[in-house]
Amino acid sequence: MPANTCLPGGIVAMTAEAADRLIKHGAGDAALLYLALLRGENREGTRKLLRWTAERLDAAGDALTRLELISGEAAPEPPPSRPALEEPPEYTSADLARELEGTSPFAMLVPEVERRLGKFLSPADLKTLYLIYDYYALPAEVVMILVSWCVEETERKYGEGRRPRLPQIKKEAERWREKGVDSAEAAEEYLKRQAFLRTREGSLLPVLQITGRPPIDRERDYLASWVEMGFGDDAVRLAYERTIMKKQSLNWSYMNSILKRWHEKGLHTVAQVEAGDSERKRAQDVEKQASTASALRQDADWLEQFMRNQEAR
Repeated sequence: MPANTCLPGGIVAMTAEAADRLIKHGAGDAALLYLALLRGENREGTRKLLRWTAERLDAAGDALTRLELISGEAAPEPPPSRPALEEPPEYTSADLARELEGTSPFAMLVPEVERRLGKFLSPADLKTLYLIYDYYALPAEVVMILVSWCVEETERKYGEGRRPRLPQIKKEAERWREKGVDSAEAAEEYLKRQAFLRTREGSLLPVLQITGRPPIDRERDYLASWVEMGFGDDAVRLAYERTIMKKQSLNWSYMNSILKRWHEKGLHTVAQVEAGDSERKRAQDVEKQASTASALRQDADWLEQFMRNQEAR
C-alpha cells in the first residue's frame, strides 16, 4: 500500500478504543454516524450528508449509545417534525376557475395530468389536485413527477393501462410531504431509493417463499426497513428459517423482532449472527459452570460442617 492513503484536507481524529469498539461489533452505520459527529455535523446535517432516513439515523445513534461512544444525553437531537397542517380549506368552483384562467403553474399542470391519466378531470378531481398543489405546497413539477410515479405503480400492480384515481394520488402526496419530498431534486433521490427498494424486494420475496404476487403495503414497509438496516438476503433467510421453526409459518412481526434485535447488536451478516450465538452460548456455559461450582462448594462446605459436628459428639 502507498505510504499515505489519506485524502488531503482536514483531519478527523478517532481514538483507538472507539475504533476497536466499532470494528469488534461490525457497526457500520454507527461508524459512519460517529465520523459525521466528529466532523461537527448536527442531526439534520448528518441525515442529509448520509442520505439516511430518520429511522436509520435513530438506529445508528442507539448503537453508539450502547457502545458507550456517546451518552444518551449527547445522542443526536430528535428530527425536526414538519409543521402540522391545519384543516384543508374548502376550495370553491370560483377558486378553481380563477386559478385556471391565468397562466399560473397550476393552470399548465392540469392538462398534463389529464394527458397522463388519460381522462378529463372532474370538478372533484380538480379540487383534489389543487389541494395537493396548494395545501400540501408541492410545486407543479413535483406534482407531475408524483402523478407519473403513481401511474407506474398502478400499472405495475394491476396491469398495463390501469390508472390511479386522484384520492390515491392524494394519499401518496401526503407521504411525500411527510418525507420532505418537495423539490425536483428530492423527488429524484426518493424515486431512486424506491427503485432500489423494488429491486431488493424482488430478491427478498423468494427468500420468504412469496411468489406470484407483489407485497402489500405493510409487507413492503417491513422489507424496506430490513434493507435500511443493512441486511442481505442470507441474513434475512436465516431470520425467516428461525421464524418458521418457532411459529411454523411466516410471522412478519416476529421475524421483524429477530432482525431488529440483530440490528441493535450490530449483527448484519450470517457470520456475525453465528459468532454472536457462539459468544452467547459460551457466556451461558461459563455462567452454568460457575453456578455448578458454587453449588458444589456449598455442598462441600455443608459436608465438612456435618463431619465436624459428628466428630464433636
